[in-house]
Amino acid sequence: MKIALAGNQNSGKTTLFNLLTGSNQKIGNWPGVTLEQKRGIIIGTDYELIDLPGIYSLSPYTAEEEVSRRFLLEEKPDLIINIVDSTSIERSLYLTTQLLELDIDVIIALNMTDILKKKGLVIDVERLEKELSTSIVAISALKKTGIKELIALIKSKEYRKNYHQLIFGPNLEKAIARVSPYLKGNHKRFIAVKLLERDPLFESPQIPSFEVLISELEKEFGTDIEEAVANQRYEYIVGIIKKAVIVHDVGVNSSEKLDKVFLNKWLALPIFVVIMFLVYYLAVGVIGSFTVDLVDGLFAALSDWTRSSLAKFNTSEWLISLIVDGIIAGVGAVLNFVPQLIILFFLIAILETTGYMSRIAFFLDRVFKRLGLSGKSLIPFIVGSGCSVPGVMATRTIEGDKERRMSIILTPFIPCSAKLPIMALFASYFFPNHSGLVSAFLYFLAIIVILISALIMKFFFKGNSGAYISELPNYKLPNFGYVFRDVKDRAISFIKRAGTIILLSSVTIWFLLSFSWRFEYGVPVDDSILASIGNLFSWVFYPMLGELSWGATVSAIQGLVAKEQVVSSMAIIAGFAGDVSEGTMIFSPSGPFSFFTSSNAFAFVVFNLFSAPCIATIGAMRQELRSTKQMMFAIIFQTGFAWVLGVAVYWIGNLIGVLL
Repeated sequence: MKIALAGNQNSGKTTLFNLLTGSNQKIGNWPGVTLEQKRGIIIGTDYELIDLPGIYSLSPYTAEEEVSRRFLLEEKPDLIINIVDSTSIERSLYLTTQLLELDIDVIIALNMTDILKKKGLVIDVERLEKELSTSIVAISALKKTGIKELIALIKSKEYRKNYHQLIFGPNLEKAIARVSPYLKGNHKRFIAVKLLERDPLFESPQIPSFEVLISELEKEFGTDIEEAVANQRYEYIVGIIKKAVIVHDVGVNSSEKLDKVFLNKWLALPIFVVIMFLVYYLAVGVIGSFTVDLVDGLFAALSDWTRSSLAKFNTSEWLISLIVDGIIAGVGAVLNFVPQLIILFFLIAILETTGYMSRIAFFLDRVFKRLGLSGKSLIPFIVGSGCSVPGVMATRTIEGDKERRMSIILTPFIPCSAKLPIMALFASYFFPNHSGLVSAFLYFLAIIVILISALIMKFFFKGNSGAYISELPNYKLPNFGYVFRDVKDRAISFIKRAGTIILLSSVTIWFLLSFSWRFEYGVPVDDSILASIGNLFSWVFYPMLGELSWGATVSAIQGLVAKEQVVSSMAIIAGFAGDVSEGTMIFSPSGPFSFFTSSNAFAFVVFNLFSAPCIATIGAMRQELRSTKQMMFAIIFQTGFAWVLGVAVYWIGNLIGVLL
């Protein structure tokens, strides 16, 4: 038996999916798109549950809606579990009415019933079940109540069959009845409604006087047919709510009280600045710096132990060097920052699950509008703080072509998890007493860079930005089950990159440092293949470093493979120079990076944060922009902007130093 789980965003759908399937889950992508697909087996059964993307309707406005509709029409599930937010029932039932037009049985999981009383709502579940003519189970996914009853109903198959309740007015129902006989296959009622709405994904049928029929309906309703259908859906929903829902006046609820502070036109921005400052101050500064020193010491001990152990077995010098100076030094330099990343992921997940990030997207909508964007662009920016690849993919939810393309190019400017090691390394060494403050400043600098870049790109792309319409979720206490899963997934993803891409890149760097162009092993580091490559391009970085450094050059170029590789490459190069005895003490007084000062170090970090992203993100940009030409424009724009900004930071820093 194949069961689809459908519902609005922020309705508790993911929590319900996890409760129904336990650990029997598979995660992948939907065919042809990069939206995440979750499948699992319902506990105590052999029924497969497919978690559809969160949607508000079955109209083809977003990639999520296209995926969900295609699955329901083509994959023919045996049952739909429609999760409905009982605290926002009017919004949720719009999708329900569309699902009930399909030739698929529907069970409604009425969620969040545990907080109805606080909202001043009383729902007569039996009356609602009768009015909708479908089975309803009251649940609380957060409190885990009603889940056993839901599973028992699915297993018994004693839920109501879908007999297609007539919900529209007489004239519209007559039009549906007139169109249906000309259709073949399943879902005739649903398709008939979509044809009347002039849905672009359905071909116009060969029905006599079909356009005349639509014109008559539009004339009768005084609006276009799609709006008329939507209005009648809402009239039906409002009628049901009047019969089945009792509303008591409980005054201003806690979420509304909090919004008076967090969405206050004068306080919202300063509060956001303070919150994000604390996030980076804790992750990179107060707590994070201690964890880096701890892990660094562990890797230093591992390096010493490995070197001495291999020497006891008369292991060849080159193999010891490969393992210790290449693999452990390179991978270890990146893994040092995992504890800081976990803290950062944890704090951001807390902000997301409490509902705060949705408020920021809403608040910034009016600012973004002036730049050709909308609040919806903030969604890929937030996702991109973990990894730029899914951040770029998240732009698919943006309808406007201009806004979507701008968001694709701007998303990599957000400091992702791969960039945190660069920020943390330089901030902790050159600004040891203010590392958290510097890292927070770099985050806000990224926002400024996005705003300036959007203003520039506004003149390159034509079109209007889309509207940002979103019902703000209630403030909630953090769901720590979700938080820990999210942190675990992000941390594992980062560690996997260290064990694959960073490992391979570290071995490559070791090889290029160990050999000359004549493939002579053990040559002085300045005569290595890598040094000659770096010297070829070092002039590019001279204006922001004040030094021709082949080491810094190749490390920055390695950032195109993976941004973490900037730190990894520097650690390996410093180790080969013979000036690093333990850990990642990269800035040894006599080492290859000893020329770094606070001004050119800051400039180097800025360049690496805002230059073209890693190869994986570039590939995602090419896929979403659907144009190699536009992808090349993005790379040139990002790198050029980063170079100019890095040079400006260096010279301004030098000027301040002279004045002081």
